[in-house]
Amino acid sequence: MTDRYSKYERLKFDWPAERVLRVTMDNPGRLNSADRVMHGELVEVWRDIDADPNVGAAIIRGAGDAFSAGGDLDLVQEMTEDFDTLTRVWKEARDLVYNLVNCSKPLVSAMEGPAVGAGLVAGLLADISIASRSARIIDGHTRLGVAAGDHAAIVWPLLCGLAKSKYYLMLCEPVSGEEAERIGLVSLVTEPEDLHDKALEVATKLSKGSPTALRWTKYALNNWLRMAGPTFDTSLALEFMGFKGPDVKEGLSSLREKRRPNFTSDCPL
Repeated sequence: MTDRYSKYERLKFDWPAERVLRVTMDNPGRLNSADRVMHGELVEVWRDIDADPNVGAAIIRGAGDAFSAGGDLDLVQEMTEDFDTLTRVWKEARDLVYNLVNCSKPLVSAMEGPAVGAGLVAGLLADISIASRSARIIDGHTRLGVAAGDHAAIVWPLLCGLAKSKYYLMLCEPVSGEEAERIGLVSLVTEPEDLHDKALEVATKLSKGSPTALRWTKYALNNWLRMAGPTFDTSLALEFMGFKGPDVKEGLSSLREKRRPNFTSDCPL
């Protein structure tokens, strides 16, 4: 393991095949939720992978039977109360998406169990996204009481169309791995026991391909995402504006109390 990865706490690294780096999100006891530490690390790791000459392709997965349980509620609480925390996480959320888009190395995601929050950003912005049939993909922003920012507006309409995007993003309906493949949200679906072998198979093929051909193809195709940059920037700004509004307080309370939210505010837009 090169020194560039020794600084990470919540991300674990191994080399399951030559020139294939596997990144495992690991937050024990919390279903790999993205707390303050992991959120920051998910921003930086793509720069390190991009600069690492030993990496031909990378895999992103979660430890155990979960991909990522989403944002840490303590961090969300802090964001509603402290402006410095809010702006720091806003910048991280922005940089996470653009660092993934601009990372030249091919990325494969292997999603099983819950796939929510910052982890889902990497899961769906991966070049090849693979989901187990057991995966439950959820964008939970509106359930929390904030706009669907993060990666949602930049990539969901490209993957599965505007009608499906509005349905799942506005209602926070879970998407099974099988349904995600059917509507084009992910590249492939597998049986749970085959997920990680398939991800490694795909990543190994990518690592043995022509680096210039693959990376330049990725760069050209990702211009679709870059063109959606203004849409993404708007959605992210509106999401973070919501963290200072009344609805997020009710959303956060309802999640902690495991009940349905009762939103009563109004908005001129």
